[in-house]
Amino acid sequence: MTSPGSAEDVPEDAAGSVLRVATYNVRGLKDDRRALARVIRALRPDVLCLQEVPRLPVRRHGRPVFSRAVPVSLTALARAAGLSVAAGGRLNGTAVLTSPAVRLLRGEGRRLRWFTGLERRAVAVAVVEKDWDRYAVCSAHLDLLAGARLSHAAEIVPILEGAAREFGAAPVLAGDLNEPPGAPVWRLLGARYADCFAAAPDAGGSRTVAGAAEGGGEGGCGATFPARDPRVRIDAIFAGMGLTVLSCGGADVPPGDLTAASDHRPVVAEIASGRHVRRR
Repeated sequence: MTSPGSAEDVPEDAAGSVLRVATYNVRGLKDDRRALARVIRALRPDVLCLQEVPRLPVRRHGRPVFSRAVPVSLTALARAAGLSVAAGGRLNGTAVLTSPAVRLLRGEGRRLRWFTGLERRAVAVAVVEKDWDRYAVCSAHLDLLAGARLSHAAEIVPILEGAAREFGAAPVLAGDLNEPPGAPVWRLLGARYADCFAAAPDAGGSRTVAGAAEGGGEGGCGATFPARDPRVRIDAIFAGMGLTVLSCGGADVPPGDLTAASDHRPVVAEIASGRHVRRR
């Protein structure tokens, strides 16, 4: 673990960074894992937030599967994609992976309040540094039940912002929200963060996050589920105050890989620090 440090350590001529963040529900690695690795490599993430990751190696007929050619565990998937496991993976299905382009300062998993009869939930949080800028990135997977979703979203915010404050980092939240824009969780998060896709859909334009995101517009596209015929946008990336969203969209990969890899489609955003924007 690295000590929090201080903003005073940043060189005066540091140019500021652009962080490439992606989120992907990988459905327990139950689908075509070669296609999944290809999709992740195509995303080129600095930080990748995963949901529904297996806590143990993939099993077949009750026995663990081991293969040098096909990724059958979170660690193997990370290795196949040129990434490292930074946080999570053992606590209820969320994880954060990082590329060699960033330096990991802290990685941890945090269990959320358990609601009787519902699946146990947890978040993975990684604090990373790129070009002297620090980001606290949280991977979350919210419940199918509306009340639990909203409760967990409210619980996640102070976890993420606590890590961000401790390290002088900007908060970024990504994951599977299990509800469409305009629903209660989106309104809660939109009051504090910017929905990256609404801010800069695909490669068009940019908008500095100076306050709450405006609305939850779909922009006519951006649907992430189901992968074979996307009809609803339930996977999202949110950027904290002071960050600029340069672009947000899907993966530029063959459609066959997207449908074979998982039942969700990934989302990837390019987010710039305030120093990067001021120097443009």
